[in-house]
Amino acid sequence: MNWNQELLNSALWLGKTFAITLVVFVLVMGVLARTTSWGRQFWSLSGAYFSPKRSWRPLLGLALLLLCTLFAVRMNVLFSFWYNDFYSAMQALDQPKFWFSLNLFGILAAIHVVRALATSYIRSAFVIHWRLWLNERTVGEWLGGQSYYLGRFAQPAVDNPDQRIQQDVTTLVGSTLTLALGLVGAVVSVYEFTGILWKLSASMTVFGTEVPRAMVFLVYLYVLVASFFAFRIGRPLIELNFLNEKFTANYRYLLVRVREYGESIALYRGERVEQRGLLASFAAVIANAWVTLWRALKFEGYNLVISQISVVFPFIIQAPRLFSGAIKLGDVMQTSQSFGQLADSLSFFRSSYDDFAGYRAVLDRLSGFEQNVAASARLSLPEVKENASALVTRKLTVNRPDGQALLRDLDLTLTTGQALLIRGPSGSGKTTLLRTLAGLWPFSTGESERPTGAASLFLSQRPYLPVGSLRAALAYPAETVSDDVARQVLAQVQLGQLADQLDVVQDWSQVLSPGEQQRLAFGRALANRPAIIFLDEATSATDSGLEHALYGLLRTHLPQAILVSVGHRQTLVAFHDQALTFTGEGRWVIEPVG
Repeated sequence: MNWNQELLNSALWLGKTFAITLVVFVLVMGVLARTTSWGRQFWSLSGAYFSPKRSWRPLLGLALLLLCTLFAVRMNVLFSFWYNDFYSAMQALDQPKFWFSLNLFGILAAIHVVRALATSYIRSAFVIHWRLWLNERTVGEWLGGQSYYLGRFAQPAVDNPDQRIQQDVTTLVGSTLTLALGLVGAVVSVYEFTGILWKLSASMTVFGTEVPRAMVFLVYLYVLVASFFAFRIGRPLIELNFLNEKFTANYRYLLVRVREYGESIALYRGERVEQRGLLASFAAVIANAWVTLWRALKFEGYNLVISQISVVFPFIIQAPRLFSGAIKLGDVMQTSQSFGQLADSLSFFRSSYDDFAGYRAVLDRLSGFEQNVAASARLSLPEVKENASALVTRKLTVNRPDGQALLRDLDLTLTTGQALLIRGPSGSGKTTLLRTLAGLWPFSTGESERPTGAASLFLSQRPYLPVGSLRAALAYPAETVSDDVARQVLAQVQLGQLADQLDVVQDWSQVLSPGEQQRLAFGRALANRPAIIFLDEATSATDSGLEHALYGLLRTHLPQAILVSVGHRQTLVAFHDQALTFTGEGRWVIEPVG
């Protein structure tokens, strides 16, 4: 090799190979996206990110990564020729060429280090931007269409959506680049090092037949046969990886529930029951881990044997020619290096099979998640029309998911300042009616009108407190509340002792008792001043005296607000004008109270 011309030759090679690779890469990716299930899954998840209509930056970043991959292949080719020159100089005891080779190695090594660092930065930046976009899209769809709640009613059902958003999105981005760029590097390396081996190889007699350039054919045969058996051994790993993620996520979910309901478990002394449940869930993780271990040992052991054989294979083939003087030591070393590069490249699918198995499992999970989100968006939800001064229902029918009627043909009108108490046996559908009025229950028909948006507020039996400051918890779902209003409201709901902790950030659901959380929820109503308030047993954790005081605050400070309450205590009657009673089998009756 003429090293004086190599800078220009390498630049020309990079330009030509990059143009060809870019065209072929786009065509292959297009075919895979149309003809394979996993290709369609990937395009559905990330196709919009690479759309030039959105931005050219991802495409430019991908093109730059392809160029870096080709640059790495070219550096491997140059190092293979350096090996030839260096060992040939040592064999010939050619001191000037020896020192020239060492100096040349310093230049090649410096270029290699700079290339590796630049590639690492470009790749990491590309992953960060892609991951940011995919996470924003996934979270936006999950929250925007209320799939986080409605997903339980849609098919296909998904478990552990939190894992799919946090972990699988990250894995998808990293694995896609690893596999795609690894494939490009493998294909280009196969082409380049096949040419090098073709020049270094000689004929060989096999079973009486002379085979020209035998080493090239042997390495292809060697890797293809090895890959065939690797696929057979490694195929079950796809399902095993999927099950591992599923069982692990289920176990993590149970651990989170123990933490979330820690006080209730402690009061029930339910540690043994929880331990049995946790150990049973973890047993599924371990059972799958053992099956995966034995399958992985077979797969990895097979790959190790194949890899070790490939180390000595080229020396065995070229040794007779070296000892006969037909080739130099440098040719043997270049043969070994080129053989290794070619074998590694041809073995790409075999060595990456385990990674691809995990990649398929990630695609399946994210695709299932996306389908669930889409199915949630297609659910037929009850239409809630805007009416700033009244709650009106017409022929409103509420059913169970199995079609059994909880409430039939409800006609109701509540105007400014009126209050309705909803009563009935446990499980009769009181809370489900509130879900319907909120527009969240897909198993209902009829019409309803009410104040919408920030003009309505739902207070549940177990209030939601976001992780953050006490001020944010009090203002929720609004952004914030002023100091004066916050302090006044806290004092009104008998939480004045917390006035100095408005900006303390922590998980307040773990700090406040259930009764204090319900009082804080009433504080939200006073701070946000909605036109209509729905209360679903919102005072169940308070005593009757405190309940009386809280409802009194609403009637005193929000006299124009419409109240709709679900409750069992007779003491609530004093704060309501009418009562809606569920009498069973979809029947109901409305009567004045108070």
